[in-house]
Amino acid sequence: MKTFSLNSVELLDYQPNRYPFLMIDHVSKVKPGVFAEGYKNLTSNEWFFPIHFPGNPNMPGALQLEALAQMLTVAITTLPGNKGKVTHAISHTVNFRKEVLPGQKFEIKTKVNSWNRGICKGFGQGFTDGEIACEATMIITIPEILKKFLPKK
Repeated sequence: MKTFSLNSVELLDYQPNRYPFLMIDHVSKVKPGVFAEGYKNLTSNEWFFPIHFPGNPNMPGALQLEALAQMLTVAITTLPGNKGKVTHAISHTVNFRKEVLPGQKFEIKTKVNSWNRGICKGFGQGFTDGEIACEATMIITIPEILKKFLPKK
């Protein structure tokens, strides 16, 4: 499959999250079933900065992980037949390296390690100023596909 990009409007066809919980602004490059890359521009107007933390605003780690998971979702929802399908997290292991601050561009790179029977195993990294801010191994699923492979009761 060829690589392509998704602007903020096109992205909504492949990512079910919406504002204020959509943690991606643009998908720069996606190769369905292989990888997805893009970014979130962080302005001081983000809903979480005033409360995390007053006087020292930074992007919560849970939202950094969410951004990685959302980008990995795009890598599988762009596969034929998966457009618009809901995904759920199964597990993740994440490491945080540095704070992500207002005014920064949070660049996201994800890779699909395997995609089988509705389960995606993947890896993602978030960068600011060319340095790794966080990285995670993730397992996500499209429940609609997975349930077809589960034993019948």
